[in-house]
Amino acid sequence: MTAERAALRCGATVLTDAQLRERIVAAGPAGVDVPGRVVPILDDDRVAALTTALAVRAAGGVPLIGDDRWNGDYWAGLRATVAAADPAPGMAWATFSSGSTGTPRVIVRTDESWSASYPGVERLLDLTADDVVYLPSPLVSSVTMFSVVHARTVGASFLLPRTHTVSDGDLEHATVLHGTPYALRSVLERIEAGTAHRLRVALVGGARLDAGLRSRSEAAGIRLIAYYGAAELSFVAVDPDGRGLRPFDGVETRVDDGLLWVRSPYFAAGYLGTASGPFRRDPEGWGTVGDLVSGDPGDPLRFRGRRDGAILTAAATVIPEDVEAALQRLDGIEDVVVFGLPNPRAGALVAAVIETGPGGRPPSARELRRRAGALLSGTHLPRRWFWTERLPRTATGKPARDRIRHDAIEGTVSRVV
Repeated sequence: MTAERAALRCGATVLTDAQLRERIVAAGPAGVDVPGRVVPILDDDRVAALTTALAVRAAGGVPLIGDDRWNGDYWAGLRATVAAADPAPGMAWATFSSGSTGTPRVIVRTDESWSASYPGVERLLDLTADDVVYLPSPLVSSVTMFSVVHARTVGASFLLPRTHTVSDGDLEHATVLHGTPYALRSVLERIEAGTAHRLRVALVGGARLDAGLRSRSEAAGIRLIAYYGAAELSFVAVDPDGRGLRPFDGVETRVDDGLLWVRSPYFAAGYLGTASGPFRRDPEGWGTVGDLVSGDPGDPLRFRGRRDGAILTAAATVIPEDVEAALQRLDGIEDVVVFGLPNPRAGALVAAVIETGPGGRPPSARELRRRAGALLSGTHLPRRWFWTERLPRTATGKPARDRIRHDAIEGTVSRVV
């Protein structure tokens, strides 16, 4: 990288590598009193938050960036929890779990747990120092921090959105995108509306990917590489060509009674302090976060959600992701979240909140049942339907499942009749 070339772009802020290093040095040790100390960072200025994080890492601390949209009292509680935890010797990075359910946990990891996967990612993306990596997810996301650190290692530039939305101006510079299906959809909407772009490849996380998104990407000249991972496991499986998710380089998988176990050098060390979560390991080095998969050995992995997310309705066990995958095939449904609606007789009713997109309106409940009935068995067919133009989402772009379920139960989201 030459001294004049931009290393970081964020809105009107453009920094060369030398200028970025100067800012990191100016940020100083930033609260690191002992090596391995986890340092919470919150700043609505993304460049300031990032330079502080990199300064913490340079001083031997473990940076932990929060979401500037969080409530102040909520953030204060998280800071107190982090402050009460012992230092994490040997750790380099800390990230919050996605926060789609409950209070996010703090996940800590070594630098090697990320850097070991760099060669595999570079091969998938053909990533070089000439690329500009667009990171539309916020800094609280492990996806973004991973790619920031990776880009700096390769010598590539990285591009952060100035706000919490994708902008047309960003697409003038970006050549590579790493983010969620939701972020890619937002990018494609702009491109399809006539915005010029330089994107050549998109690395998109998620256990499920709408087939239409791949065809739209290809029509825009963007090669789409889908992958599945978890904050605790990092990369697990990749689909570079639409033929299904298969183990990422260096990853071994096995399935026991439908439960996916993974072994790789990319695991996080675990959770900070006394927090517990879905991540568990056995003495042979296999780990799981409770993912359920189906299919024969050697076939692409077909994810069916988390074991603890099943809906028990009457005599059936329904995996929400199974129903969601079917409903996403219906015209007029941009995205959907399926959950169990409490019911005194059945235990729970299968319910769905559909996203129609701006200005969209759903078909009638009768029509939805008719269409869905061609794809789902009776036990899996939603009995209650709700709709919204846009589903609420977490900082990483995932549907905020707890909030969506709560809104439906409380009647604050529209019922489809």
